[in-house]
Amino acid sequence: MKIFISADIEGVAGVVLPVQGEPGNVEYEHARRLMTEEVNAAIEGAFAGGAVEVLVNDSHGPMTNLVPDLLDPRAELIRGNIKPGGMFAGLDDTYSGAMCLGYHAAAAEHGVLAHTTSSNAFSAIRLNGMAASEAMFYGAYAGAMGVPVILLSGDDVTERSCGGLFPGAEFVRVKVAFGQRAARALSPHTARTRIREGAERAVRAAGTIKPYRIAEPCDVVFDLTSVTLADVCATIPSSIRYAPTTVGFKAENILDAIRWMRVCSMLSAHIR
Repeated sequence: MKIFISADIEGVAGVVLPVQGEPGNVEYEHARRLMTEEVNAAIEGAFAGGAVEVLVNDSHGPMTNLVPDLLDPRAELIRGNIKPGGMFAGLDDTYSGAMCLGYHAAAAEHGVLAHTTSSNAFSAIRLNGMAASEAMFYGAYAGAMGVPVILLSGDDVTERSCGGLFPGAEFVRVKVAFGQRAARALSPHTARTRIREGAERAVRAAGTIKPYRIAEPCDVVFDLTSVTLADVCATIPSSIRYAPTTVGFKAENILDAIRWMRVCSMLSAHIR
């Protein structure tokens, strides 16, 4: 049984501030180690549950956050950005289940460090008319291959908004949001224990969990953070301008929707 793990940082126990996800400071160095140890707990649980192969994709920011020499040596690691499939790079239909570790709530939700792909680019995103999180996008991407999301971890807002998308999946709540940049969290040790236990249960139950699927072709609509950014995104030939800060695309499939989201996100880095 092959298991895929996508690891983000905002939903890790103890992470509450943007600086903890930004390389080049002491807080980040601490946070990336907390992230790595939560991933190790999931790897340990996956193998205990019957996995014979585990692939981990570093999925936050530069996607070089996990500390390779601290990672459980039984797993393989995908690092770096830009890569096909983004946060789920490396996933294919040979995997029995996918885990979303350290995930967070969608843009415009009141969760810890809530955003969708880029807080610089998007104030909200809708996929087929529904407020969309990264878990929704990438869970649907996995579902299109027939792979179910079997475990998520993060805060209570993520649990409420994303957990229901994946009936039967384990959710490990490692903190309760007090706001965008504050939370009451489990100790790292307790969080890892619960992730390890949840991952083991998830792998044992993987065969009973149905993939999350959305209707395709699909509509993706971006509420952008400025009119200027919307002006730039609206120059893409297939774009649809709905409002001064709202641009959308009609995508043939969920992968194309993710590609448009990533393109608009990258464009935001060049807008002043």
